[in-house]
Amino acid sequence: MTNAASTVLILGARGRLGLAAVQAFAQAGWQVRAQLRPGATGPAVPGVQWLAIAPEDTPALAAHAQGAQVVVHAMNPAYTHKAWRTQAPALMDAAIEVTRALDATLMLPGNVYNYGRAMPPVLREDTPQTALDFKGRMRVHLEQRLQAATRDGALRAIVLRAGDFFGSGAGSWLDLAIAKDLVKGRITWPGPLDTSRPWAYLPDLARTLVKVAEARHRLSAFDTLHFAGQQVTARQWVQVLSAVAAEQGWVPDAAAVRVGQLPWPLLRVAGLVLPTYAALADVRYLWSTPHRLDNTRLVALIGAEPHTPFEPAVRRALHDLGLLAPAPSHAALA
Repeated sequence: MTNAASTVLILGARGRLGLAAVQAFAQAGWQVRAQLRPGATGPAVPGVQWLAIAPEDTPALAAHAQGAQVVVHAMNPAYTHKAWRTQAPALMDAAIEVTRALDATLMLPGNVYNYGRAMPPVLREDTPQTALDFKGRMRVHLEQRLQAATRDGALRAIVLRAGDFFGSGAGSWLDLAIAKDLVKGRITWPGPLDTSRPWAYLPDLARTLVKVAEARHRLSAFDTLHFAGQQVTARQWVQVLSAVAAEQGWVPDAAAVRVGQLPWPLLRVAGLVLPTYAALADVRYLWSTPHRLDNTRLVALIGAEPHTPFEPAVRRALHDLGLLAPAPSHAALA
């Protein structure tokens, strides 16, 4: 358990994961120092102090976050190869420097890109990272950079790996593709309907970050854990989304919802002029390659993984996108 003396610095606190982490740590009783870009503002949340400071301004950040024992790296560049090549290493270095200045533990949300197209069905912390595409190699490089920074004993770090994010606002596959035309009775799926893959509902992932932070002293100087999240197929998504569409009167009944495939060839062609589409096309394999994250080590550390049942999680995510009216709160499982 934490106490009022526990303080966390969250870098990139106005992003979707960053804001979810702000709320989760504050609800758990931590004092939160929430970094955002200069000139930006954040919502009023008890126990949260917003810091409009550039991430590379280590002296100012360290001064305002003095006493923080944990730093969460929730910063991300734009989803293009160029932005990741030029900005991601600098953001990692900035996170490392302020964590060193605070004598804290750095927490990095990771993903499955590291394993590449040849990934096995079950992904464990010691599964070989064999990515050959740009995003996968960049993720491997960033984690190696972080691990190297822990070798002199002046820094501790934890990677918490998860599947695709959903919930807590816009900017995910859910609103950009899958449910983009749900009000018109259409679902767009990027792969085969029976492929099972992991999803991370952000409020659950954020609560897991808190639990891991509270148990961090039981981990190695550099450690990796896997967050299982929601292990589902497209058919489970279609069932919930179709039910919602029927309830809202967007279609006569759930069976009337049409399910189409994302036009990957067109996306790749569009990527010639729109870099974001080119970057998205590189991860097409994730939609046709069954995989899951084994969370055995995580559960041994924190107990049961925070987990909201799938249908309530999807409905809350749709509410966060403005597609549904507020619904009764659904209690997450432990």
